[in-house]
Amino acid sequence: MLGSDLLRALGEGPDLRGYDIEDLDITDIEQCRKHIRAFRPDVVLNAAALTQVDHCESHEQEAFRVNAQGPANLARAAHEAGALLVHFSTDYVFDGRKEDPYLEDDPTGPLSVYGKSKLEGENLVRFGCEEHVIIRTSWLFGDNGTNFIRTILKAAQAGRDLRVVHDQRGSPTYTRDLATHTIKLLSVGCRGTYHVTNSGACTWFELARFSLRCAGITGIAVTPVTTAEFPRPAARPANSVLANARLSREGLPPMRHWTEAVKEYISRLTIDD
Repeated sequence: MLGSDLLRALGEGPDLRGYDIEDLDITDIEQCRKHIRAFRPDVVLNAAALTQVDHCESHEQEAFRVNAQGPANLARAAHEAGALLVHFSTDYVFDGRKEDPYLEDDPTGPLSVYGKSKLEGENLVRFGCEEHVIIRTSWLFGDNGTNFIRTILKAAQAGRDLRVVHDQRGSPTYTRDLATHTIKLLSVGCRGTYHVTNSGACTWFELARFSLRCAGITGIAVTPVTTAEFPRPAARPANSVLANARLSREGLPPMRHWTEAVKEYISRLTIDD
């Protein structure tokens, strides 16, 4: 989702090159060095990750190989080439026990293997490449790939009633908006760690209900449930809301409200894709 929107936002041209796993395996340091040396980029953007949270819980080595060692390899290769590394991380580096939105310098405490592997990836990026930007974001949805909104709308379209968690809060974030905002950060020379999400917050239940309304789907029962009623292999933080504090302090505009982003996304969406 995010990689394709970054390419779209940056535009086509000889100064831009996108890689998928078939082209570049970030867990292979020599592949990272080879491609970065050959292209000699000013900026490397890493949107690659193993994001299946429950899969990570039972595949710890794979999770750390992709989400920690992969970014470490890119950091080393980018540093050797004198390039800036932009690395995307997650709200799951926090334990979710804080009542207020999380600031960039709040203590971390991931609950899951996924969160732990992403936090290790952050630390290795900081260690391996002095010139870096780490962007923590949350609850991504976009035109390409699987996401919560698409899954909910498919289930509703099939006539299935829905049971959706109502005690986890976060900020749904449109990858098109995130890509555009990433370029804004780069254009003003940002460095360090930033929280970047669409404005506002909701629960998964509220997001599901709003998405159905935007899609004009009626007659489907949506029942709020607790996390305890909907057990999953990996623990989720109850509060995933990220305060975009550094953006505000540095005079960068906030991203639009998540409801506006969801409306636009659904207006563009073909649910059967």
